[in-house]
Amino acid sequence: MRYAYAITGALLLGGTAIAVTTSSNVGAQVAQNEGLQAAAPAGAPASLADMVEKLQPAVVNISTKQRVQVQNPFAGTPFGQLFGQGQPQTRQAQSLGSGFIISADGYIVTNNHVVSAGTEGASVEQITVTMTNREEYTAKLVGRDAATDIAVLKIEPKKPLPFVKFGDSSKARVGDWVVAIGNPFALSGTVTAGIISALHRGTGGTYDKFIQTDASINQGNSGGPMFDMRGNVIGINSQILSPSGGNVGIGFAIPSEQAEPIVRTLMKGQTVKRGYLGVQISPLGEDLAESLGLAKNSGEFIQGVEPGKGADKAGIKAGDVIVSVNGQEVNPDQNLSSIVANQPIGAKVPIVLIRNGQRMTVTAVVGERPPEDELNSFAQSQDDEDFSDQQQQTPGKAAEQSLGIAAIPLTPSIIRQLGIPTDTRGIVITGVDGSTDAGAKGLRRGDVIMSANNRPVTTQAELDAQVKAVAGQGRNAILLQVLRRGQPPIFLPVRLRDK
Repeated sequence: MRYAYAITGALLLGGTAIAVTTSSNVGAQVAQNEGLQAAAPAGAPASLADMVEKLQPAVVNISTKQRVQVQNPFAGTPFGQLFGQGQPQTRQAQSLGSGFIISADGYIVTNNHVVSAGTEGASVEQITVTMTNREEYTAKLVGRDAATDIAVLKIEPKKPLPFVKFGDSSKARVGDWVVAIGNPFALSGTVTAGIISALHRGTGGTYDKFIQTDASINQGNSGGPMFDMRGNVIGINSQILSPSGGNVGIGFAIPSEQAEPIVRTLMKGQTVKRGYLGVQISPLGEDLAESLGLAKNSGEFIQGVEPGKGADKAGIKAGDVIVSVNGQEVNPDQNLSSIVANQPIGAKVPIVLIRNGQRMTVTAVVGERPPEDELNSFAQSQDDEDFSDQQQQTPGKAAEQSLGIAAIPLTPSIIRQLGIPTDTRGIVITGVDGSTDAGAKGLRRGDVIMSANNRPVTTQAELDAQVKAVAGQGRNAILLQVLRRGQPPIFLPVRLRDK
């Protein structure tokens, strides 16, 4: 179960004078806290009590009852067979989280992981919603979107319920005050406050655009609301960053600008559909940018293009760098996947890209993103991409070469031995100097270099010539296209050797 967060910020004390009577009579001296009142920071309310009093009834506790199938420890033993205990057994489990009501007739928003099975072999049997007045309702799961960790529930109330509405998180600024309400560690109705620490934070997910806060968020806060100072929901508390599993002042909320359209879709009983181009991408990190002579993190690099999809039909190729889609700049705050996902399916969008140093524009038709299991058959895992877990072979000859790579031309015999496509052209690595960047990035004997600096190479001399050309342009890295048996070709930036 993920942890979500709330915010624990103390209001700064203002300069408050304390009058002390100067008298020889000890009895005339006043207590240190007599008449003391903290001044509110500029722009902040003196107290959040009135706002919280109105908001709390719309925040609920969500719990699940789960049935978990476990293997009987006596299975397969004479004892188990004798007493009929050889079959798997079931156990009950529970989960706990938070949510908030968004309509008087009982629609509730929470995190998907709050209402999902917690372990393999488990199934959710019942979802219970508990109000602040301790009324309990059995909830129905209306819809869920695992990609953004959002779920919508429905209860059937006896009377209209208090509810809250979404605000506009796009107007949120770093430093704004926020309030969170939830149920950490089953302590219902817990209120915390603090500020927005950062915007557009990513934690590894494809669609991450989290609001980061110093809110005190712990287990049980997941799915609870983050409010602005006007009482509008600008985020759904979702995760924390913590070495211990508890609050350390770094929490993340799904912004309302991302969450609200998904919630409205799920309320209608529909599945969330996302745009898709059919490309495999890599961030434009320092080495990759250096190898291309481009600015770091300005765009994303295309490792591969899926045949027949929108990118392929638009003429986008492996090795291109996409810098904008439909006028939206591609950068770490707005990655390519999230921009494309939010484009209407079937829309024709202009895409600006850089190919061989030249800027150009193409038009692509946005398709519908396939299920994740289908995508896995096209996408290459990042574990394979850097080859970092492989043993290196470093013959003396490799140490003498420009990149610390020794290679020979491909021949039909070598192609058969490597088990790669018969039409492959390039040079095969015979050794790598482990002290070089090529060695650090896991290049090894048997890998095939198909191109260098976006130029085909068929001999060691051609590789060395491209290294010399890159160095002459003042770049410190070269882009290689590398093929390894059983994997699609990838582009790999390799830093030049120090002279």
